[in-house]
Amino acid sequence: MSLTSTDLKEGAILPTSRLFKGFGCTGGNVSPALSWSGAPSGTKSFAVTMYDPDAPTGSGWWHWVVFNIPAGTTSLPKGAGDVKKKLMPKGAIQSRTDYGAAGYGGPCPPPGAKPHRYQITVFAVDVDKPAGREERCGFAALVGYDLGSHTLAKATLTGLYGL
Repeated sequence: MSLTSTDLKEGAILPTSRLFKGFGCTGGNVSPALSWSGAPSGTKSFAVTMYDPDAPTGSGWWHWVVFNIPAGTTSLPKGAGDVKKKLMPKGAIQSRTDYGAAGYGGPCPPPGAKPHRYQITVFAVDVDKPAGREERCGFAALVGYDLGSHTLAKATLTGLYGL
């Protein structure tokens, strides 16, 4: 399985347009366009996450969590992480991130931090919907737990950013 983006190159510094707007950061908070291919047979849905394993929390930081993306979907447009724009495919759910709100929340590492890794991953999932998950209870860690036992394949792009 592969994941590509016209907005993000593997290992590159993320542009200001991708950064969070809040917590002292002044970015555009726009999610990147994503495209994927090579999902295995048996894929019933997709999920997309953006995770910072370098956040100084002891457990990383979830910046974006989307699940229940229909199996026929192979891309998300730039800005799809803005829940108000309603650019996600029908049925897809953007759950709460570690910022406490649904949708994309861009990078905002602490001032003086070395560059953090922001891992955007698409997951091919073997179920239509994780059992019992609704928009309000789809916390990032819970979705991650479900993905751990339902992922058929995945692909990741990693961007970098530090203040």
